Amino acid sequence: MVQCEMCGTETSSPNRVKIEGAKLNVCDECTDFGTEIETGSSSSSSTKYSTSSSDDNSSTGAGATNTGASTTSSGGGGGGRGRKPDMFDDIEELAQDYDDQIRQGREQAGLSQEDLAKNLNEKASLIRKLEQGEMLPTDETQEKLEAALEIDLSAGGSTDDADWESDSSTGEYTLGDVVERKDS
Repeated sequence: MVQCEMCGTETSSPNRVKIEGAKLNVCDECTDFGTEIETGSSSSSSTKYSTSSSDDNSSTGAGATNTGASTTSSGGGGGGRGRKPDMFDDIEELAQDYDDQIRQGREQAGLSQEDLAKNLNEKASLIRKLEQGEMLPTDETQEKLEAALEIDLSAGGSTDDADWESDSSTGEYTLGDVVERKDS
């Protein structure tokens, strides 16, 4: 008997499921929280989706072009073939300095916060909060800002990753290579 990695229930036949990017062995009840992963020995070509809403089916069509790229670059085991897209596959991260980029872009365009807000059909208070880092832009607002100011607010492969050096001989990073301690 194996314990479910989500709820702890004893199960004799755990299911391999991807939940929020993590691959877990879960019981039948917890299988509904994620996307079932095909195993290499499985002869079935269908994958069970946990939620049966129409949003899942419509979002898979939009990410169809990325599916091929992500599965070919994964170089993983047999489970990587035929993998259904995960909701986190297409999410772009917002740059950490988005507030500075918005402010600098606005200043380079010679606009006040009020003028930019009027051009975007938004409130000036929203622009103020975005520039102060008090609020994250919605996807729609981010697109408007990027178009109006000709900037890119997505994190996209930042160069900070190249500055990290691993102490291990394998060249892989561990949490200890990345974490900054506050007590030092």
